[in-house]
Amino acid sequence: MALSTEKVTRLDARPPDRVLVLAARDGNPQAREALFRRHVKLAAGLSYRLLGGDDEVDDIVQDSFVTAFAKLGSLKDPQAFASWLSSIVVGKAIGVIRRRRLLQRLGLRRGDVYRPEALIARDAPPDVALELREVCEIISHLPTDERVILILRRIDELPLEEVATRTGWALATVKRRLARAEELLAERLEGRGRP
Repeated sequence: MALSTEKVTRLDARPPDRVLVLAARDGNPQAREALFRRHVKLAAGLSYRLLGGDDEVDDIVQDSFVTAFAKLGSLKDPQAFASWLSSIVVGKAIGVIRRRRLLQRLGLRRGDVYRPEALIARDAPPDVALELREVCEIISHLPTDERVILILRRIDELPLEEVATRTGWALATVKRRLARAEELLAERLEGRGRP
């Protein structure tokens, strides 16, 4: 069902993603812009949480939308645009984290700086804020796959099946890596004197 530009601009202010995706597939620039505006915060927030907030967040968001619009024809369920876009963001973030780790091992980059400010409420009690900073510091040093899975599961609170979908990994792999991430987190918190 293809929609003309005129029909998309005359629809109510919030047409469903399915309608926008179909119109965008037909080359409608307003539909693409509407999809971007609707989902840019989702992509930026996810990218920020995975990378710990830095200068590459905007690049990942932009690259993710470019990829999504270029591959829009491969999206099987047009209503699932948000989940599909999130999968693209996760894939790009994993690539950035891995590239950074390689450059760090080669001595061409300093370690990741994970800035948890956006994850900690300004009115959080000082002891809670301190513990959250410590957890974020530990997460930033976890292996890439474990880091991503832990963030998607424990911070974004996604069901395991959705974590598997967004990462493209088998559910059993996600479960195994999540268990390992939680084990590493607990070990490192204990090493800092936290139960």
